[in-house]
Amino acid sequence: MIHDASLDNLLQKVWAGARINAAEALRLYKLPLEELGALADRRRQLAKANAYDGRGNEIVTYNVDRNVNYTNVCNVYCKFCAFYRTEKDDDSYVITFDEMDKKIEETIALGGTQMLMQGGHHPKLTKQWYLDLLSHVKNKFPGFNIHGFSPSEFIHFREVFNEPLEKIIGDFVKAGLGSIPGGGGEILVDRVRQRIAPLKAMSNDWLEVMDVAHRLGLYSSATMMFGHVETIEDRIEHLERLRTQQEISMKRVAEYNGIGIKPGHFTAFIAWTFQAEHTKLKAPTVGAHEYLRTQALARIYLDNFPNIQSSWVTQGLEIGQVALKYGANDLGSIMIEENVVSQAGTTFRMTVPDMHRLISDLGYEPHQRDNWYRLVN
Repeated sequence: MIHDASLDNLLQKVWAGARINAAEALRLYKLPLEELGALADRRRQLAKANAYDGRGNEIVTYNVDRNVNYTNVCNVYCKFCAFYRTEKDDDSYVITFDEMDKKIEETIALGGTQMLMQGGHHPKLTKQWYLDLLSHVKNKFPGFNIHGFSPSEFIHFREVFNEPLEKIIGDFVKAGLGSIPGGGGEILVDRVRQRIAPLKAMSNDWLEVMDVAHRLGLYSSATMMFGHVETIEDRIEHLERLRTQQEISMKRVAEYNGIGIKPGHFTAFIAWTFQAEHTKLKAPTVGAHEYLRTQALARIYLDNFPNIQSSWVTQGLEIGQVALKYGANDLGSIMIEENVVSQAGTTFRMTVPDMHRLISDLGYEPHQRDNWYRLVN
């Protein structure tokens, strides 16, 4: 066997915490899974070393929240989605304020601190409807965070309301919006997006929403839905675009002088695999091996992201736990309610005791956190 000194140098570079480029990422992706996982675990340790008063490497976090889909009416018709309905469908809906109240009350009773609120691109809901909903929740449940509206929804709002993003997001924040989820990221390569969701926001649109939101002080997550028609190179390009945007946002944070609104940034990255059942997208799905490989690479590549979240919702509890040794430091939410992935045939469920068991069995301390990764209680 011929010794590869350049690979040794790359491995040492990763172990030391240095930044890698796309070509190096492709080389790492081809490593044996256990070796790539060890490198990702090392990068997790480096990223969390100073978190939680220096105890970040001992702690794995989770969140208690609820996914609330305010409507399933959508005019985008994504080929990978089994959730959307048209207005004419018998099972289409728009949530009522009373229904929303009940969901939030149940969440708070279980120790929840926020809801993840997203919905379809409804062609007829007005801006005032959204503002009224946000104000209603904020006034009735002060201190409860609304983590709502993905970038693709805001691009939809821009078109329907005929207003700039700064105006829409600013008004939503005044009404009660607290942070933005990273949904709709899919793969940030337009060639891929044109194939799987041609009517949805393109890559620059998605990134523009995040840039504006961060400038207006909001924190957000970032996602990737993979394992369909994209290539490995596409996944790496997706990671590169996220890392570049985070650099821009973190530069604003570093330059903040205490005057005006403190800028936000990405708090975490979450990747999950395409779930095929009941969807129109005909693509072979990928398994746990490729999920772990992709998450591990993401931890190494996204060197300016503090947190990587395991996707037990699509992978199951056991692989969700294993992912904590492949770069993840967070198990995400117990998912009191989940409607989108479950429509595509995946229905894993988790309780707080489950979270504690999975985390403790690996020797970590389980701690509930809020949307900003502050420990609860």
